Amino acid sequence: MNYEEMNNNRVMLTGKVAEEAKFSHEVFGEGFYEIKLEVPRLSAQTDLLPVTVSERLLSCHNASVGATLSVMGQFRSYNKVEQEHSRLMLTVFARDILEEEDEINPNVIELEGYICKPPLYRTTPFKREICDLLLAVNRAYNKSDYIPCIAWGRNARYVNGLSVGDRIAIQGRIQSREYQKTTEEGTQITKTAYEVSISRVTAVSAELPVREAN
Repeated sequence: MNYEEMNNNRVMLTGKVAEEAKFSHEVFGEGFYEIKLEVPRLSAQTDLLPVTVSERLLSCHNASVGATLSVMGQFRSYNKVEQEHSRLMLTVFARDILEEEDEINPNVIELEGYICKPPLYRTTPFKREICDLLLAVNRAYNKSDYIPCIAWGRNARYVNGLSVGDRIAIQGRIQSREYQKTTEEGTQITKTAYEVSISRVTAVSAELPVREAN
């Protein structure tokens, strides 16, 4: 694995296990499970974030409901086919977990990648500036992760001036957000979206190509 590709996607989360671990998939005989981690914000709110973790890590740590864990890893994406439609799924892939880590900030992510869709700038009814962008982050084995990000205020104005293919480095936190979706039958269902809320963004000279989606 390229050293750069180990450092262009870094996540550190500390929170409480909110749900029992559920089997996700198996790779070369190694089972992987998904847990939901309840991560506090500076406000009274929390984010409920999906974490994919190897059975080998789970066997060494207490991951029962209510346990506090610190997870170090990467924010990854994959495509899931539902009713003949492909849906982008996001999860924190745990490279290591600790029983508890006394971190000042329990939710930190650092990414470096390429803008792969035109930034979408808008303002709220209260005149708050927001800009959405999709970041392609290269991974080993010629894969990329596609990470939705959101910038605010002056950061929103800055990323709105960038173009597809521009390489940027960002820092921020992962947040969860519930929204209502109307099904083909006309009923309303609640869905959860995950995105990176950007606190800092800088431009990087682009030298490497964006890779194909996994």
